[in-house]
Amino acid sequence: MSALQPFHLAFPVDNLERARAFYGKLLGCPEGRSAPDWVDFDFFGHQIVAHLSPGEAGHRNTSAVDGEDVPVRHFGVVLTMDQWEKLAVTLRAANTRFVIEPQIRFQGKVGEQATMFLLDPCGNALEFKAFKDIGQLFAK
Repeated sequence: MSALQPFHLAFPVDNLERARAFYGKLLGCPEGRSAPDWVDFDFFGHQIVAHLSPGEAGHRNTSAVDGEDVPVRHFGVVLTMDQWEKLAVTLRAANTRFVIEPQIRFQGKVGEQATMFLLDPCGNALEFKAFKDIGQLFAK
C-alpha cells in the first residue's frame, strides 16, 4: 500500500468566524488561504475548505449504526488512540455537546473502534475515530 495522500473536502458553513473559532481554535487546525467567502484549514494533514453557504450548512438525516443514530452526512479523521483520547478531553473541557458521546463501538467485534460525533457551530456533523489495531480499519 502506498503512502496516503491528503484529501480535500469543501463543505458549507453559515458563519466563517464561528468556523474559524471551531476548526482553528478548538480543534487546533492551522488556517491556510482564505477569501471573504471561504477559508482553508489543515485538518490533521488534510485540506478542508469552509465555504460560506448558509442554506446548505447543517446535518439533516441519520442512519442506525450499532444502535446509534449516526448523522448520514459527516466527515472526520481517523486518529491514533492517544490523539483521540486527548481530543475527547479537550472537547469535554470546552463543554461540547456530542451527537454521540465518546465511546467504543463494535466492542469485541471486527472493526472495534473508539468514536465520537459532534456538530460544528454551523451544524455540520463530524466523526473522530481511532482503532487499537489500525489494521481493522477496512476489516470485514
